[in-house]
Amino acid sequence: MIDFLKANLDYGVFGVLGLMSVIVLWFAIERWLYYVRVNTKDFEIEEELHIALTRGLTTLSSIGVNAPYIGLLGTVLGILITFNDLGNGGEIDTNNIMLGLSLALKATAGGLVVAIPAIMIYNALLRKVDVISARWKKEQHIATHALSINKI
Repeated sequence: MIDFLKANLDYGVFGVLGLMSVIVLWFAIERWLYYVRVNTKDFEIEEELHIALTRGLTTLSSIGVNAPYIGLLGTVLGILITFNDLGNGGEIDTNNIMLGLSLALKATAGGLVVAIPAIMIYNALLRKVDVISARWKKEQHIATHALSINKI
């Protein structure tokens, strides 16, 4: 089992983090293009607009929150491998310990590299949702006001 982890840990952790990065980029581009093209007049009910605007944002948030844990898992497994190698080798070599630990910590750094932009993109898109929703409410208020004036 340890030999399998040793051979595949980087591929597994960075493969998952790479996939998460692609998903973040995909949702960011798709949502931004949708926000540019959305016609708020197509929505009569605020909840329908909100559902349309927030589609996919949960995925971005989930990736941003969980990417550091994927990196941390890689770090813990890397440290486990390092200690296993030390235990089996019998000889304590500081260089090997430091090399093993530094390689393990790169997984945490990778998780943070995915998480930080994902959360920033998520927050930027949430702000855009708020702006579009406010614009819709303003349009609804103006339309309601115009109808009440026409009835007089």
